[in-house]
Amino acid sequence: MLALPAAPPPFVARVEHVSAAGLGASWHRGCPVAPAQLRLVRLRYFGFDGKPHLGALVVNSAVVSDVERVFAKLYGERFPIRRMRPIAVYGGSDDRSMAADNTSAFNCRYAVAPGPKTWSVHAFGEAIDVNTVENPYVLGGAVLPKAGKAFVDRTNVRRGMAVTGGLLVRAFALVGWSWGGRWTGSPDYQHFSSTGG
Repeated sequence: MLALPAAPPPFVARVEHVSAAGLGASWHRGCPVAPAQLRLVRLRYFGFDGKPHLGALVVNSAVVSDVERVFAKLYGERFPIRRMRPIAVYGGSDDRSMAADNTSAFNCRYAVAPGPKTWSVHAFGEAIDVNTVENPYVLGGAVLPKAGKAFVDRTNVRRGMAVTGGLLVRAFALVGWSWGGRWTGSPDYQHFSSTGG
């Protein structure tokens, strides 16, 4: 008799308070939210290796339930995520996190966009960037991160990509979040936010 493959462990989302020390270089005085408004959410996800992993996102306490619902849906459908670490692991550097194909949320930084300086929605903990290489930010002639150039052609759909009508975009839409991949001129395929920004 053939043994059935073991069922994957159940989805988990564990919510913890954070401190300024725990946020490291991702937070500093003058940020638009205090550490008390943020939560560390430890989430189980499937990696590109097809195995379950435990990652973590720092998000605003107001969106924790949305985040849990989205990632429970992705886990249930085995949507692959490369890695999921708080941006503090990368010294608060958005560029280093993107280059590592890291899925992250809170980072107290300004928006990467032309015009006057404004806080990014990430600075409020209300935006998540998913699979940053497979879903690059196309800003004018630049592709961020550089390795994302291989994924600029959105008609060549591969694992981990955010595409119109695809699982990732639908999962965030179920909780009312907007997708930066719909931005005209400078699509940000990795970016999902509760505010549309």
